[in-house]
Amino acid sequence: MSDLPIERSRVLPLSRTSLLAGAVLAALTEAIAGTVLSLARLDIMGDTYASSDEFVRLDVGYTAAKLLAFGLAPWIAGRFTLQGALSAATAAMTLACALSVYCSELNTLFALRVLQGFAGGVLLVSAQTLLFQVFAARDQPIIQAVFAIGAVVAPATLTPFMHGWLLDTVSWQWIFAAVIPLGLAALCLLAGSSNADAAEARRLRFDWPGTALFAAAAVSITYLLNQGNRLDWLRNDNVLLLVLVAGASTILLIAHSLRGKRDATLLDLGIFGNGGFAFGFIASFVAGFALLGSSYLIPAFSISILRMTPTAAGTLLLPSSLMFVATLFLTALLIRRVGLPPAITVPFGVLGLMCAMWMLSGSSSGSGIPDMLPAILVRGAALGFLFLSITLITMLSLGRAELVYGVALFNVGRQIGGLIGIAFLQTFIEDQTAQNRAVLAAHITPGNMEVMERIALTSRRLAAHGMEMGAATRASAALIGKQLMVQASTIAFNTAFFSVFLFFLGAAPCLILSKIVIGKLIARRKLAAEA
Repeated sequence: MSDLPIERSRVLPLSRTSLLAGAVLAALTEAIAGTVLSLARLDIMGDTYASSDEFVRLDVGYTAAKLLAFGLAPWIAGRFTLQGALSAATAAMTLACALSVYCSELNTLFALRVLQGFAGGVLLVSAQTLLFQVFAARDQPIIQAVFAIGAVVAPATLTPFMHGWLLDTVSWQWIFAAVIPLGLAALCLLAGSSNADAAEARRLRFDWPGTALFAAAAVSITYLLNQGNRLDWLRNDNVLLLVLVAGASTILLIAHSLRGKRDATLLDLGIFGNGGFAFGFIASFVAGFALLGSSYLIPAFSISILRMTPTAAGTLLLPSSLMFVATLFLTALLIRRVGLPPAITVPFGVLGLMCAMWMLSGSSSGSGIPDMLPAILVRGAALGFLFLSITLITMLSLGRAELVYGVALFNVGRQIGGLIGIAFLQTFIEDQTAQNRAVLAAHITPGNMEVMERIALTSRRLAAHGMEMGAATRASAALIGKQLMVQASTIAFNTAFFSVFLFFLGAAPCLILSKIVIGKLIARRKLAAEA
């Protein structure tokens, strides 16, 4: 890997260590703030007196601002330097979370969530780009494995437990409060790495048309994927309008980026001429689908079907963090010490995720942590094999000037892939639950002897505990209806787990085919250029 274009920096070892630790803690602040709504939604809605329509702004505002920040990160880094952008974004995230602790007014909280999303996007891009530029290429497997602990492992496994514990013991404000010491520690560490002056980004002119188009695409795509299921997708005129806006703005943005000068456009699409990046960008959608999709599906099943508390649901994912970290560093050692190509562990990641989803598809309403733990551990190990390899494949073949664009676009792909995964699974579970309920209800008829015996047995048990017989009969019928709904939802979740298995079954050959096709196209382009 010594022939790769990233050179060794002259930064002192202590400063390098301080930079790495500061970048990880900065990424951890984004992980905590970014996933706060996954479990604290109802608590925040109750305290802010917000309806579902009003509350959705917090979700959309954060994610859309984060996507926009990914796009603007190259310009910000070029204007303020990578380390300056990272420090400023970390300070903004810490301040926004500190203010959120004392905020119970919806509009103010929305503004703070937008600031958190924008700061999170900038700090993720600037931190990872800075690490790629400051550290030598041969050290990148270990460095990126360490960075992934804060950027990938934490939101997938660690923060759900922390959020659940804080919600069960104190309140949602403490989730934001937990960011403050981490942000301050990150700022101190980044200040101690001020000698990292070898890492700079190209200075760019601000692209007003590109920024406007990117913002329109980010907002419309985020709202569409976040609320499309609730709005009944294409059956709703507002959704059709969002599809038109998203499609038109995306096409115009691509055309504008291709026609504009390289130093005057928001996106540098020329890096797709690099085969490693083009393949990695496609793979980032699959990785995002796997990470965010499964991170939504498992806690949702645990809370809605198994009736776990937020703390218990978080505890379910916590052990997988150990497997996640273990396979991250195993992959890093295989690449760094043994000299294996990064792509060697991708099949293990894909097969591991398929195995985990297949195992989870056999869960029932009586399952517990011991029943689901093997699948959760396999999932954690698979994510470790997948994410580090895809990151290295995507980034290590880029030049120094292209890195910030590559990191930004890679994060855009992963985020949108995750949004698509969550939107698909939400819609799938809702539709499957309705269908399952209709099928099961067809067998629960008043004249069915087994149903009548079950109602009579339950009624007698309730009456034996002091309930009047008429009320006991009505309560028995209601209990059967409730059990029917639980069973319908359980089957829907199992089918959803299996659908993710089928997704990877189809995605694996598509990734292999895309790798072959991209390689051939790049080779033909080089031959044409030489001719």
